[in-house]
Amino acid sequence: MRLYYYLFLFNNLETMAETILLLGAGGQIGSELATMYNEQYNKKNVILSDVKPLEVDQESYELDVLDFEKLDNLISKLRPTILLHLPAVLSAKGESIPQKAWQINMQGLLNTLESAKNNNVAKIFYPSSIAVFGNTTPKLNTPQHTINEPTTVYGISKYAGEMWVQYYNEKYNMDIRGLRFPGVISYKTKPGGGTTDYAVDIFYHALQGKKYTCFLNENTRLPMMYMPDALQAVHKLMTCDKAKLNIKSAYNLHSMSFTPAELYNAIKKIIPNIEIEYQPDMRQQIADSWVHSIDDAQSRTDWGWLPTYNLNTMVEDVIQNLTQQLLDK
Repeated sequence: MRLYYYLFLFNNLETMAETILLLGAGGQIGSELATMYNEQYNKKNVILSDVKPLEVDQESYELDVLDFEKLDNLISKLRPTILLHLPAVLSAKGESIPQKAWQINMQGLLNTLESAKNNNVAKIFYPSSIAVFGNTTPKLNTPQHTINEPTTVYGISKYAGEMWVQYYNEKYNMDIRGLRFPGVISYKTKPGGGTTDYAVDIFYHALQGKKYTCFLNENTRLPMMYMPDALQAVHKLMTCDKAKLNIKSAYNLHSMSFTPAELYNAIKKIIPNIEIEYQPDMRQQIADSWVHSIDDAQSRTDWGWLPTYNLNTMVEDVIQNLTQQLLDK
């Protein structure tokens, strides 16, 4: 009898394991979350999708989240225990295609939430943004609960998304968890149309000996985060006991705040010949409406959030890894 039990347990390990589905796995955060989950779980249990075909050596699907029938069929077929909804049109790009951005950001999320509800998905992740704040929001140490009057389609859709997340959590007793990301910096993936993209682009120019033209003015202070900390935050939030979570929409998240001039000076310590000029464009108006620093005490209390990197340690790590990456090409 005992032998039969152990054989049964062994044969059913795969069905008992978590099944992770990443929607929008081809984006900046999605592609690196895929790597993180592949390392944490067997690749067979990590399934990727994106609106464009993915060149990966694991199960993946070409999927438009606006196609509810196809999305619902996929979720019904795969029965994921953890679903991460990552498709979005970012702030700067969204202002050039506002109605399309709203459709992708809003209807795409609603399709995912409805399908997740219908298919009893255990846990869902929703990435929100500091773009939910606006000109009337307190700029320093912005609290978890505050005035939200976003000025961009991206911010409006993300804030509306937070409210839908809270609605589904409370009305249907679901487990949907969200984070308000600041600007995220990575050496592995290039930016995709955000207002904080300068903080990635500048490294490529510095290492290639090219003068960088920054689209924000030198004193524009914004909250930022290094990608390893962003991934750590998702992992910690998604593995936390649900009973400890008091925010049903999206948690404030903070790591560091700096200006383009401060980032330039930090890079200059390592690459002395770096050159920069400032030519603010339409993204300056977006940045001016955002906050300077975030109070994330609720995240630290509820699920133990604590960032690892500051400005200088991030710059050192990006330069070291990006140098090797460029040499390997």
